Amino acid sequence: MLITGGSRGIGAAVARRAARAGYDVAISFNSNRHAADSVITEIEALGRRAIAVRCDVASESDVVGFFDQTVESLGSLDAVIVNAGILFERCRVEDLTVARIERVMAVNVTGAFVTAREAARRMAIDNGGNGGSIVIVSSAASRLGSANEFVDYAASKGAMDTLTIGLANELATRGVRVNAVRPGLIHTDMHLDSGVDNRIEELVGGVPMQRGGTADETANPIVWLCSQEAAYLTGTHLDISGGR
Repeated sequence: MLITGGSRGIGAAVARRAARAGYDVAISFNSNRHAADSVITEIEALGRRAIAVRCDVASESDVVGFFDQTVESLGSLDAVIVNAGILFERCRVEDLTVARIERVMAVNVTGAFVTAREAARRMAIDNGGNGGSIVIVSSAASRLGSANEFVDYAASKGAMDTLTIGLANELATRGVRVNAVRPGLIHTDMHLDSGVDNRIEELVGGVPMQRGGTADETANPIVWLCSQEAAYLTGTHLDISGGR
């Protein structure tokens, strides 16, 4: 399994869960080598092989290199998790800068498309692959809009919802299933990037289950979507949001 953005949060939780399910794992990280190495140590302790590769998913050459190193080190791919993403401090659309919009789209949209492209090229049966599963990490923000917070981020995740449907249809007869998960308020470090330490506590009143979710509660469905138990699922969007 290849996971973009696997050094922390949901990506790291998926890596650990995948190792327990029997996968060898490749994760990417952008800057925090220490965190990535910690995840690798945990996976190796479970008896699985693992590598961590520095990769800015906004760079096409970085993404292609990540796939090349994964295949060289671990062999052919069975699953790809399109997970890497960023957001910035909350603000309204009227206060967005072009630089911020471009960076969010470069990482969250272009990076995801290039990752999905490389997965299709290497996994589709007619391209010489063995088939498998692609899971795209979208967000509940794609349908909620994130007004007064991160409409740019929400829009980037809306693109992920569309990518899921289109790519699923392109690969449906070629051995690769494509699904998305849409996490809601999940307790990860990503909320610190918003500049609001207690963001989940601010918003949890709008969640029917009246709590935030955990990274593990997101990772478990992601790994399940890669399993044969989900063999007839493709083009789906699974909300992991406590009913929100």
